Amino acid sequence: MKIGIPKEVYKAECRVAATPDTAKHLVKLGFDVLIESGAGESANFTNNAYVESECKIVPDAQTLWAEADIVLKVRPPQMHPELSKHEAELLNEGSTLIGFIWPAQNSELLDKLAAHKVTVLAMDAVPRITRAQKMDALSSMANLAGYRAVIEAANHFGRFFNGQITAAGKVPPAKVLVIGAGVAGLAAIGTAKSLGAIVRAFDTRLVVKEQIESLGAEFLELNFAEDGTGEGGYAKVMSEEFISAEMELFATQAKEIDIIITTALIPGKKAPVLVTQEMVESMKAGSVIVDLAAEQGGNCAVTKPGEIYCYKGVTIVGLTDLPSRMAQQASQLYGTNVYNLLKEMGGGDRFKINLEDEVIRGALVVHAGKITWPPPKKEDKGEKEDKGDKEDKANSSVKVSVSPSPRVPTSSSVNVTTSPSPRVWAPSSVPNSSYSKVNKDLWLVLIGLAIFGIGISAPSNFLSHLSVFVLACFIGWQVIWNVKPALHTPLMSVTNAISGIIIIGGMLQISEVSSSPTTILGAIAILIGTINICGGFLVTQRMLRMFQK
Repeated sequence: MKIGIPKEVYKAECRVAATPDTAKHLVKLGFDVLIESGAGESANFTNNAYVESECKIVPDAQTLWAEADIVLKVRPPQMHPELSKHEAELLNEGSTLIGFIWPAQNSELLDKLAAHKVTVLAMDAVPRITRAQKMDALSSMANLAGYRAVIEAANHFGRFFNGQITAAGKVPPAKVLVIGAGVAGLAAIGTAKSLGAIVRAFDTRLVVKEQIESLGAEFLELNFAEDGTGEGGYAKVMSEEFISAEMELFATQAKEIDIIITTALIPGKKAPVLVTQEMVESMKAGSVIVDLAAEQGGNCAVTKPGEIYCYKGVTIVGLTDLPSRMAQQASQLYGTNVYNLLKEMGGGDRFKINLEDEVIRGALVVHAGKITWPPPKKEDKGEKEDKGDKEDKANSSVKVSVSPSPRVPTSSSVNVTTSPSPRVWAPSSVPNSSYSKVNKDLWLVLIGLAIFGIGISAPSNFLSHLSVFVLACFIGWQVIWNVKPALHTPLMSVTNAISGIIIIGGMLQISEVSSSPTTILGAIAILIGTINICGGFLVTQRMLRMFQK
């Protein structure tokens, strides 16, 4: 079975669907790989490099499309400028096309591909599940886009990202706001933070808060019970009240932020406008906005897709080809994703379209001339069930969706969280506060009576051992409690506790003045235990100072 890798004809597209490295793996899967001459030159892959990977160089696109059983592309098929034909027309009947298709936006393209009775798998439609991560080309490209967005922002920003103190004066660090903490947003956060900037991030999905904070950024949170987590890990459309508070937060942040990077996209819909014209005008001169949603209209009201220009002192970056600007790395990642998909489909010897495979079925948008997108939901399998079974199944899987009425805050707030008040049981006739006081006094009385009873009836040896036990617990607790939280591991806790117990034991052994071996060993135990605890604290302080600026 032959795989064809044509040269991308989209304007300024530098990526290629297979690199010499991934092509070598395709050959090992049992495929014959055909490469159009010059297909990888824009990504710095020469024809000779493909030849060394056992690929065959085809001189023109017409021959390549005619010979290939499977065509791998990056961009969706479009009109070929040299052949004056649409690339969909170059496909052989019964052949397979794999690439980015964007079926939700390209219904006409799906009709055209179906008319030629081909099979099409969209890399952008691969389900975002754990098993399909190695085939998730969207995440691969979004990761590059987020990284490149920060690089573009740094290129157009007239200052350092990190704060510096120089002989000429103090330079404050740049303040970066990342809106949307998906794959691209997290990549942008990590890159900006590594460059030394003060990074803030916002997302409607509260589940990403820990991910944002783990990268060292500050999570901007609204005092709302509403959550924006949608299907497939994407964000959903929020209520009008939430959007109003969200826009108020962005307006406040825009006045002090130096760089804004927007990544908010909802699949199949126009990008929501999150940065209005008034917000842009309120930003400081020299600020930068990088709009990663420019290809879908943009999150910024003044974005011009594909352009970089200055709007009233603010640089607006609306580039739509950020992954392509890192063509070599992007091609390697994309080629690996495609290789994993073909491996999942059986390789060259056992290649097949398995409709029972959730990943393959999710990516399949056209099959043998029929449009198969969108894929059916899991419960719609077309199986014949009797009425009783259907009712039982319905009763056992009732889905209830309750949308909590959002609370409208008086003003947007940052890092404000609400937690439920603890419930304290108390008799209806006694208020909670008075009940707690009575309960506390009762416990003190009971403990006092217990100690008094033990002191009267217990033998003297028991009281001596009890005193030692209490003293050992107190010293061990203090030793553990004084460890810095950053280094409060179970190993450190156990070590200090053991050292404290050893010191108490040694003190008991040297209580009598003598030169017996037992007394000497007790003194040595006290010395070693003290060295262990003091040394541990000194090492802790040195380690903490390493991370202080």
